Amino acid sequence: MPVRVSVAPSLLEWAVERAGWDDETIERRAPKLDEWISGERQPTLKQLESFAQATHTPFGLLFLPEPPNEPLPIPDMRTVGNATVPRPSVDLLDTIYICQTRQEWYRDYARNHGAPQLDFVGSATTDTPPVDAARAIRAALGFDLTERTAFANSDDALRQLIDRTEAIGVLVMVNGIVGGDTHRVLDPEEFRGFALSDPVAPLIFVNGTDTKAAQIFTLVHELAHVWLGGSALSDAAMTALDGVAEELWCNRVSAEVLVPLAALRRDYQGELTPQELTRLARRYRVSTLVILKRLFDARFLGWDDYQVRYEAEREAVIELAKRFRGENSGGNYYYTQPLRLSRQFARAVVASTYQGDTSFRDAFQLLGTKKHETFARLADEIGIG
Repeated sequence: MPVRVSVAPSLLEWAVERAGWDDETIERRAPKLDEWISGERQPTLKQLESFAQATHTPFGLLFLPEPPNEPLPIPDMRTVGNATVPRPSVDLLDTIYICQTRQEWYRDYARNHGAPQLDFVGSATTDTPPVDAARAIRAALGFDLTERTAFANSDDALRQLIDRTEAIGVLVMVNGIVGGDTHRVLDPEEFRGFALSDPVAPLIFVNGTDTKAAQIFTLVHELAHVWLGGSALSDAAMTALDGVAEELWCNRVSAEVLVPLAALRRDYQGELTPQELTRLARRYRVSTLVILKRLFDARFLGWDDYQVRYEAEREAVIELAKRFRGENSGGNYYYTQPLRLSRQFARAVVASTYQGDTSFRDAFQLLGTKKHETFARLADEIGIG
């Protein structure tokens, strides 16, 4: 006879809610759940193990008398309306935990190699005028308008921003899945990014399932949080009027970094046609969505008009991105993985491993790989063979 175990119904319900399962998913992945919750039948040990694995729940937690409290490990700056967003998903929590583990390793590595504290971390407050903070960030990144002429387009600007942010000492990880698990896709409606501030090894995570337009705004938004010196989980919404003071300040700074308002007022030709929107986007090497945001900030658009135009443009951008992904499906693991990991972080782990300071087992865990061949090819991709 199989061994059956008693589990508090509230824990089963908590695990399912935490995993974000809907009724169809429950029916497909745990068809006996109703019987377990009602007490009509208890799960076998093997069934409970499978349930824990499927819901990404630590097995031991299912034997607690009641669901544990799992607070976010960093300040939550997201808002829906004016209310704090409810319980975080397991995908969000695991993503933060993964990044914290990587940051902790990299902090020790950087200190052991004499890395100094970064003077820009915590150099601003919300009382700092956004124009001044934006000017400092642009200067640090080399992202003034004259320097953007070398960028081919907004996608190239995003890649350049990532590289330049890493060059000043900030790890940047852009990923649309949890670690390397393609079955666990991150929801941009839950969060767009977060910052893990640190004087030596600050880290920015950008939700890679979001549009490229949103990613570039989120990256600079999270960098503004690093300038404030505080960790934060963000929605970085370009249509937010209300919310947490730090979020609104970071939104203003991000917008000013990407499109300085004084320059836009000089450049705008006075009539918002599709051609003018495209021209300005090309001029500043940003998306049309960012341009709409700045035209609203400059009071060339009213709030209602801005919302309508923004939503229509957002839908067009999303549709174009879907079509592009369809034509370019597959991707190259060895090209995308350094972006997911942070190229700077990946280089450090590989170098430390080849130098004998980090074991291959630890390196595989940090990099999310299981095979030596994959590790070696990744090392070649990032230029450390």
